[in-house]
Amino acid sequence: GSRLRQEDSPPRIIEHPSDLIVSKGEPATLNCKAEGRPTPTVEWYKDGERVETDRENPRSHRMLLPSGSLFFLRIVHGRRSKPDDGNYVCIARNYLGEAVSRNASLEVALLRDDFRQNPQDVVVAVGETASFECQPPRGHPEPTVFWRRDKTQLDLKDDRIMVRGGKLTISNTKKSDSGIYVCVASNMVGERESEKAQLSVYERPAFMQRPVNQVVLVDESVEFRCQVHGDPPPALRWKKEDVDVPRGRYDIRYDREDSLLRIKKASVSDQGTFTCVAENRVGKAEASAYLTIRDSEAPQFVVRPRDQIVAQGRTATFPCVTRGKPQPTVFWQREGSKDLLFPNQPAQGDDRVSVSVNGELTISSVQRSDAGYYICQALTVAGSIMAKAQLEVADASKGRPPPIIRQGPSNQTQALGGVSVLRCQASGDPEPTVTWRKNGANLLGLDPRFSLLEHGSLQIQNTRLSDSGLYTCVATSSSGETSWSAYLDVKDSTDLMDFMSHNTTALPGPPSKPEVTDVTKSSISLSWEPGPEAGSPVSSYVIEAFGQSVSNSWQTVADHVKTTEFTVKDLRPNTVYLFIIRAVNAQGLGDPSPMSEPVRTQDISPTVQGVDHRRVQKELGDVVVNMHNPVVLSSTSVQVTWTVENPSQFIQGYRVLYRQTSGLPSPGPWQIQDVRIASERDVTLAGLNKGIVYEIKVRPYFNEFQGADSESMTARTMEEAPSAPPQQVAVLTVGSHNSTSISVSWDPPPSDQQNGIIQEYKIWCLANDTRLHVNKSVDATIRSVVVGGLQAGVQYRVEVAAGTSAGVGVRSKPQLIILGNPLPLPILGSNEMTL
Repeated sequence: GSRLRQEDSPPRIIEHPSDLIVSKGEPATLNCKAEGRPTPTVEWYKDGERVETDRENPRSHRMLLPSGSLFFLRIVHGRRSKPDDGNYVCIARNYLGEAVSRNASLEVALLRDDFRQNPQDVVVAVGETASFECQPPRGHPEPTVFWRRDKTQLDLKDDRIMVRGGKLTISNTKKSDSGIYVCVASNMVGERESEKAQLSVYERPAFMQRPVNQVVLVDESVEFRCQVHGDPPPALRWKKEDVDVPRGRYDIRYDREDSLLRIKKASVSDQGTFTCVAENRVGKAEASAYLTIRDSEAPQFVVRPRDQIVAQGRTATFPCVTRGKPQPTVFWQREGSKDLLFPNQPAQGDDRVSVSVNGELTISSVQRSDAGYYICQALTVAGSIMAKAQLEVADASKGRPPPIIRQGPSNQTQALGGVSVLRCQASGDPEPTVTWRKNGANLLGLDPRFSLLEHGSLQIQNTRLSDSGLYTCVATSSSGETSWSAYLDVKDSTDLMDFMSHNTTALPGPPSKPEVTDVTKSSISLSWEPGPEAGSPVSSYVIEAFGQSVSNSWQTVADHVKTTEFTVKDLRPNTVYLFIIRAVNAQGLGDPSPMSEPVRTQDISPTVQGVDHRRVQKELGDVVVNMHNPVVLSSTSVQVTWTVENPSQFIQGYRVLYRQTSGLPSPGPWQIQDVRIASERDVTLAGLNKGIVYEIKVRPYFNEFQGADSESMTARTMEEAPSAPPQQVAVLTVGSHNSTSISVSWDPPPSDQQNGIIQEYKIWCLANDTRLHVNKSVDATIRSVVVGGLQAGVQYRVEVAAGTSAGVGVRSKPQLIILGNPLPLPILGSNEMTL
């Protein structure tokens, strides 16, 4: 043998082979470098077996390089034979020993052609989520997956797009997401493309124009229009009361996304709900309108408003009473203003102006700026009427009536040398001064026998025959003068046979303030109530009038009036008059009534036209109500708010419709809450059921005319714990005499007291000793349960309660049971659960 030389050394691996993954058919090198002296020989082993190289077999595709590395001309890898796949080591040897490298694996990269799951075509509506499933072909290394749309790689920077485990998800889809999608699997072998899948992003049907509620007369024509947009273009059809409308009776026209339903001559049988239904591949939408058919009578005035003259600071009242079939809507409008005043609705920004339920317009604390014409309009589907009345605002200091002589002198005969008193009592604003005339000449200050008493009466002392004559009392103020005359006859007492003094207490009392009942250009009708009678009965009435700009004194315009109503004729047009009434009896003329309100005779004015109900219907139909998300305030109340586009002067208020859509087999009936003030945009719905979903919508209205509904929205009232216990609770022992189990069964609490969705039932088995308590909880679908682990001979109180998300509700009345007492065995139901 060879001798060990001083400088010889055993082999040492200085470069170890590394793991390789190589594509089939590609060249590859497993490195191995060793040092030693003498230079070691290198051999390769795969999976423990020596590897044949070109050194042994010149035809081999494996070559051993001089450095010791193993070079593969091409990697061979078949279905049956996989000669190059495995774990390799290189071993370097010389006479001093051997060195073994670290293990290195050579794996053949693969990527099959067939995808385990190909994506399928997807159709979604805009805003929905689209998902494509993709399971790539088997491969080594495991292929990565990315997606192409229309041959371009998808940009994952878009937050809406997510790829996880091959699955592509696009949330909140847009039209621009449509296209051909391909799933691409890739590793070092290359790429494989899946089958193509198409994403179609369509638009659900949406209404551009909805049909509008309408009110028409029998035999009038009706049109319902419905305009809709969607992709693909929706198919349109009409239903009446949920049944497709019959052709023939109704004329229906379609023009792309527009449809018109027409009734040439409406009849009572046409009344009902018409619904436009729009449907395409991704959705269906419905919009309904109600048709009301009226058998009618044109509106008429029962009481027309009349012109009023009112002093500043006082109250003006204009009655306006109408009738018709249906009962007309009465509203007021000041000439020149667009604001409409409805009954029970304060005028915008002015609480001095209001309209009562019966149509009476009241303006309190009248100001100069209130002067003008006010128009009362009465409107129904059968037509409209209107009447105009003028409000004049009088200056408190101007246009005041002249003084009134309440009681004047009466004709009398007086004894010579006696004292005679001629009465005169006057009133007025300002306070009048009273003077006397005899036979037309001023009297006072000429003779000391004549004196003026406190209230204006004239006293004559020591009467002479020459005092006989016509005496006139004159009441004067800045607003005019009024006079009253009587004859005094002074006689020698021997001639005076039967003298009676004038008895004022027996005069009739004043009638009531005269009311104006009708006005024309030249006449005013008055009515009044008799005053208190004193002495003999009233025989007739006298009417006095004061006409502004006609004279500055009161004129008698009628006497010997036998009834308590009278029409004063031959008056001037467009003139303001005041009236007082006096009663007459055998003793004479009584005190005057209070003054009437000032009233102006009519002017020769043009007639005026009312508003057309078709215009009201059209304007209301153009109003768009946008409802906001309802705000849940509590378990029984929800706040509803909205905004209005294209507001119309013909909005009298808003009708808020709501119905229960959960907790019942089908949606409940619509309930209504009216907001009667057109300027308001919110309402709180109270008294709702707890834990219930409500559908809510808002509709503008003008009496019987109604506009289009807003889009519906839903709100769920807050849940509360159930306010009633489960019903029909029954407790039975289960099994033999010494059983330790009981069966507990129950029915849910009454639906109106569940106060939400029941999530669970709790069962308590309570003993006097708390250590023996057994409690269980079960799912809401369970109606009976077997409870085990109880102690024989112990009395248990069994209680059951239902729970919602808000908590556990009222417990049932305790049922007492002692185990160990033999009881019949119950049959367990299919939905019974053993705990």
